[in-house]
Amino acid sequence: MFRLDGKACIVTGGGSGIGEEMARAFARQGASVLVGDVDEAAGERVARSIGSAAAFRRTDVTNLADVEGMVADVVARFGQLDVLVNNAGIGLVGSVEETDPDDYLRLMRVNADGVFYGCRAAVPVMLAQGRGTIINVASVAGLIGVERRFAYCATKGAVVAMTRQLAVDYAARGIRVNAICPGTVHTPFVEGYLQRFHADEIEETRAKLHARQPCGRMGRPDEIAAMAVYLASDEAAFVTGALLTIDGGWTAR
Repeated sequence: MFRLDGKACIVTGGGSGIGEEMARAFARQGASVLVGDVDEAAGERVARSIGSAAAFRRTDVTNLADVEGMVADVVARFGQLDVLVNNAGIGLVGSVEETDPDDYLRLMRVNADGVFYGCRAAVPVMLAQGRGTIINVASVAGLIGVERRFAYCATKGAVVAMTRQLAVDYAARGIRVNAICPGTVHTPFVEGYLQRFHADEIEETRAKLHARQPCGRMGRPDEIAAMAVYLASDEAAFVTGALLTIDGGWTAR
């Protein structure tokens, strides 16, 4: 595994699922990690379980002041900010006809504005250092149309576009920006989606989620975290503006 010794990292949405596994993987590879999450109990649990290499800060990614405070906190604690992972996100099921405007705006606030705010707060710090890496967690839903995921596709498409644009602006100034585009990953996020939208057919729907990846299963959070470790490492110095799909072959059909 690629080493991250001496690096200071932020992972938003680090209290569960993919974000939790990223925080743990970064710490195992030698990084210091600030776990940012709106869920205090979950974020504190992850930071405590990692140990002295981690700290928690309650952060609402829809609040710019919160995000700026998170960035200032990691610099105060660790003296620098090497890696920002914009991972926090929420989902919604529905076609454009089924999508309530308030739900659409909420998804945009978390999934798209949250990435904007993270980058807006981190980029000046990284420019002053002369280096930095931003990893945005997008989705295959930002690359293809997924049935009844109108709002979710819109937000993840925005993340894809922001990633490419930021990479162009800052490639020559020491900041790399990439996106990971997972397929369906078996996380508490997915289990919550099943309870909310498919309570009467959980097992049937779970089987369909496994089956839509050609490899026959959903991904695991640790598989996504391994890609994040690579992107955060010095070995990925030539990688910027990339959209890295980890989807069991879904988008290869």
